[in-house]
Amino acid sequence: MEVLQPILAHFNHWITIFLMVAGLYVVVARGNMIKKLIGLSLFQTSVYLLYISPGKILGGTAPIIGDNIEVYSNPLPHVLILTAIVVGVATLALGLGLVVRINEVYGTIEEDEIFTQEDDDE
Repeated sequence: MEVLQPILAHFNHWITIFLMVAGLYVVVARGNMIKKLIGLSLFQTSVYLLYISPGKILGGTAPIIGDNIEVYSNPLPHVLILTAIVVGVATLALGLGLVVRINEVYGTIEEDEIFTQEDDDE
């Protein structure tokens, strides 16, 4: 049990690393553009967790000045992540729109098939 203590103490970091590696693998290894967008979303989620994890301080309260409050949690990481989530959703929507347009032009969303069609046209 003593061996597991350091691992469990950083459980959120292990989840972040797993999501980051899984998202990067999906983006690099898959040829389907929808799967690439899902991998990009996984990678973005891992970055959100990476920023949010140190933002919470145990025993910390909201940053409201009081006489008996000594430890405050910083709200800045949470605000930045809310902004990042909005940008991530907009990026995903743009990516899906591009995939729809690519599908209309080439009839497929597989990268290999699109490259083959491009080579045949030349």
